[in-house]
Amino acid sequence: MSAASSSPAPQVRNFPNGGGAAAVLAAGIGAFAVALFALLGDKITSFKNLMIFYKPTGTLSGVTTCAILVWLAAWFILYRLWSPRMVDMARIRTVALVLLIASVLLTFPPIEDLF
Repeated sequence: MSAASSSPAPQVRNFPNGGGAAAVLAAGIGAFAVALFALLGDKITSFKNLMIFYKPTGTLSGVTTCAILVWLAAWFILYRLWSPRMVDMARIRTVALVLLIASVLLTFPPIEDLF
């Protein structure tokens, strides 16, 4: 027997991944917020008027500003809840990817026109 095969396996320490998971999921939530606010701004006149923060840019100023606030709030809340924990990263990635795909589809004109 060689010395390498008789030595104990090195211990791998698991670090909490909650902070990273919070960032990934918050990105999906933020992307979905952009699409949702854009859709609502196109379809509901009162929401459109509410989203005009700067007249030359129209609803884009309010949509992006509000979506950034949603993204930051989601990141902050999820980070505070998950940072000391190990979370199921595969499930978080899946949810974030579904939110990202939904946001792309909601901004695609043929799908947007269904609403």
